[in-house]
Amino acid sequence: MYFFRTGLFGVATAAAITLAGGLTGSSVLANTSKVDLSAAILADTSIAADARQFYLNRNYEPLWVGTENQSRASALIDALRNAPDQGLPAVKYRIAELEAALRKARDGDGSATELLATRIFLDYTQDLSSGVLEPIKVDREIAVKPPRRSELALLEAIAKSSPAGFFRALVPKHPEYTHLLNEKSRLERLIGQGGFGEPVPSVTMKPGTSSKHVVALRARLSRMGYGDLGTEPAYDETVINAVKAFQDDYGIKVDGVVGPGTLKVLNTPVKARLKQVLVNLERERWMNRERGRRHIVVNLANFSFNLYDNNRVSFSSNTVIGKISKDRTPEFHDEMTHMVVNPTWHVPRSITGKEYLPLLKKDPGFLARRNMVMVGSNGRAVNPYNVNFSRYNARNFPFNIKQRPSNNNALGLVKFMFPNKYNIYLHDTPSKSLFNRDVRAFSHGCVRVEKPFEFAYKLLERQTANPKGAFQSWLNTGREQYVNLETPVPVYLDYRTAFQGETGKMNYRNDIYGRDKTIFDALSKAGVALDPVQG
Repeated sequence: MYFFRTGLFGVATAAAITLAGGLTGSSVLANTSKVDLSAAILADTSIAADARQFYLNRNYEPLWVGTENQSRASALIDALRNAPDQGLPAVKYRIAELEAALRKARDGDGSATELLATRIFLDYTQDLSSGVLEPIKVDREIAVKPPRRSELALLEAIAKSSPAGFFRALVPKHPEYTHLLNEKSRLERLIGQGGFGEPVPSVTMKPGTSSKHVVALRARLSRMGYGDLGTEPAYDETVINAVKAFQDDYGIKVDGVVGPGTLKVLNTPVKARLKQVLVNLERERWMNRERGRRHIVVNLANFSFNLYDNNRVSFSSNTVIGKISKDRTPEFHDEMTHMVVNPTWHVPRSITGKEYLPLLKKDPGFLARRNMVMVGSNGRAVNPYNVNFSRYNARNFPFNIKQRPSNNNALGLVKFMFPNKYNIYLHDTPSKSLFNRDVRAFSHGCVRVEKPFEFAYKLLERQTANPKGAFQSWLNTGREQYVNLETPVPVYLDYRTAFQGETGKMNYRNDIYGRDKTIFDALSKAGVALDPVQG
């Protein structure tokens, strides 16, 4: 079996399979000259080193052309035909060109066809298993590194395996990918049948309302999958429950009232939702790896994070993330190694110069009131009243500012560290009221946690018999304490705007940072297209 997601390859089955609808024996080149294939590879500078090594290792025997390779070529063609089902750019794989080349191959030199098939195979397998795009090239704030397989390993694997089994093994196995594929099929069918129907008029509706607009609301919610709500004009309990379920699925305050915010989301076209699904399929391919028996996923778009143990959510918390206009929280993967109890906040230079220097110019005493201290390059405290701040600007301000541990510290009473070049981490906060907001984008980039103590207990449960007692003892000292995690925990800062919710229905979130649009534009440029199924 091929354990493709972990990068381990093995033989699935030794049987050669001829797929229905594939290429017939007469369509495939019977023999290919080894000398010609060798010469073609040596002459073509675009052939990557891995592919060159692969053919050298097999003495330039062809992989795709020749009667003995019929089932493999047929499986490749069938896989390429199904590329749109995976949200992949079928046009990129030049299916018609490859089919024609394979049909025309004869007993002479088929080296051009062989190399064409290899190029297309490598494009397709990399796209399906780890994504069409390079995230950092699409948006510098998406620093996710997809798990790219080596081309040599891919070629060696298809050469040894059952072709059909190999291509099935390429598909990401995480349940979320399957949920997204199912939602893609559902939305495509809906588009073919007219979508979500007519938009709901922009009129506020709430319990007790009775009008034709409620009839339109019922029709829209029914088309969206919230049951057969009938055609009555009354805003009754049936409508209230459907609206609340919709609000919960779309991250809106659940109050059963259809106001401007709910109406805007409700009237989003079905094609816009399909675009979100295609984008999130790509994100899932970027994460097509073993994520760890215990791992953390921060969903920036949902202002939340989950701790997973053996692929089950064992802890969840709301979060506050970086501001929308600036200080957006980046996406990347790392490992949480320790927590700091009673942390000192070392104010980032960007905040010191841009935000605190203007305050110091007006009032040098504000630092003391916030339990802060200013230090020079020698690490010694500097009295702000002895400094002429008018001499400095954001670029040349020479002092560092830090805030001592306290209940009012900007980091709260604990921070959770996964050291990275962005200086991003999870932490407590004294500003608890912000967790009551629907849109929680207020930080300078770090992720604030609503239930930090409970999270600390959960992290510590595997290394101490009394995690709460141990944590509280460190907390009660009032001193900064570093606590290492005996087993580092993988952390995935992600941005999912479409995902399966707790009820089993697909949830959608607003594209607060505009990253969905950027990714879809790049996918569209690469050839990904909306593919409605006719009703």
